[in-house]
Amino acid sequence: MKCEICKEKIEETFLEKILGTTIKDEKGKKRMVCNHCQKKLRTKEKILEHLT
Repeated sequence: MKCEICKEKIEETFLEKILGTTIKDEKGKKRMVCNHCQKKLRTKEKILEHLT
């Protein structure tokens, strides 16, 4: 899986859970965001700005 913002590979745990988050956009599509981008952009609104 790749981050929707920085396009780098998202790390996973041994149980194949992502180290980051998933956010639904306006259309209801799930977007994957890595842990580093999540730390830089703290709110959902800022993350959605960078996705479009």
